[in-house]
Amino acid sequence: MTHRFPIKEIALQAGLSTATVDRVMNGRAHVSPQTRRRVEDAIAELEQQEGQLAARGRRLFFDVVMEAPNRFSREVRLACESVLTDLHPIAIRPRFTFTETMSAAECSAILQRIAKRGSQGICLKVRDTEEVRHMIAGLADRRIPVVTVFTDLPASRRLAYVGLDNRSAGKTAAYLMHKLLPANGTVLTTLSQHTFQGEEERYEGFRQELDRLRPECRLVDASGGGGLNPETRREVAEKLASSPPISGVYSMGGGNRAILQALSEAGQMPGVYVAHDLDKDNLELLWQEQLTLVRHHDLQSDMHTAFRHLLAYHGIGTSPSGETSDIQVVTPLNIPSRFNEPA
Repeated sequence: MTHRFPIKEIALQAGLSTATVDRVMNGRAHVSPQTRRRVEDAIAELEQQEGQLAARGRRLFFDVVMEAPNRFSREVRLACESVLTDLHPIAIRPRFTFTETMSAAECSAILQRIAKRGSQGICLKVRDTEEVRHMIAGLADRRIPVVTVFTDLPASRRLAYVGLDNRSAGKTAAYLMHKLLPANGTVLTTLSQHTFQGEEERYEGFRQELDRLRPECRLVDASGGGGLNPETRREVAEKLASSPPISGVYSMGGGNRAILQALSEAGQMPGVYVAHDLDKDNLELLWQEQLTLVRHHDLQSDMHTAFRHLLAYHGIGTSPSGETSDIQVVTPLNIPSRFNEPA
């Protein structure tokens, strides 16, 4: 494996020992595929950050740990990398740990590894569990600040939350659904997991506001697919088998291709479909007018804010204001110009 970085630099980036990295680089035995992949990823990250690392000033390692579908994690990674030059002369090295599913025990093990190798801060998107809150307290004691992104852990010792006011987002979705739905409609709701505090707040805001505006509407909840297509399709199909015809969909956790496929297989075409986030899948579905609208917030702005919170903790700059992210209502007619129409 060829490279131009010192073994020590690769080891720091990968969170491995120099001896382990040396075994990988020299093709020696007793190296797992997972370890080899971590070294390969570290070298790729160093190559991407090489220009930014040339900046004068302090160098800090920030870890970004997320449980999310790959399509969303990819957008977050791009957002993180795009804001690095805005933070010059500070040289920030983001280290990414993304998984599509993660138990509380697995999350704790990841955070323990980060604490052991050292970090100047963590951006965290995981489920709100007691075990994870306990780990965040331990990190705070070690002076490793945690900023929760997109979904909060409000009872933890996290430094700050960056993302939407999710309850308000849910209420706004209910208002839009109220205006667009026919009379006496049934609405399908989907979360990736109810244990994601942000999605749960969207759901509660939506449910309460729609009950106020349209008390005759029935909600059918098909949550728990993790935003992953096979699991989401299965959850939705099971609910559709015993529910009345669906008039509208509010998708809070993604997996919209799977939801649309399950609806199509059931012979249903709801007139209103509200989703979240302009990832690649949702952009294509919006261009195709299979989604009515998407609630969008700027991931670059969010990650810039998250990094500024961590920098301020270390005495670099000031903390951003406590305002939550701005949110746009995007239809096929007002997709931001930086998103290119699929070929």
